[in-house]
Amino acid sequence: MKIKVVQTRSAIGRSQDQHQTLRGLGLTKIRKESILDDTPAVRGMIRKVAHLVQWQEING
Repeated sequence: MKIKVVQTRSAIGRSQDQHQTLRGLGLTKIRKESILDDTPAVRGMIRKVAHLVQWQEING
């Protein structure tokens, strides 16, 4: 299973670790999308920046 993550809010004014988490998810700008494997590590990263992103599961 895959997860599609979209950055919906800016990381300006956020802590450095949140910036790095977004970068780790492959997100650098608002409305940029990234499709990732559904792993516990990715789920944890999404949970850490949940207020900045939207996500949905993709079958396939």
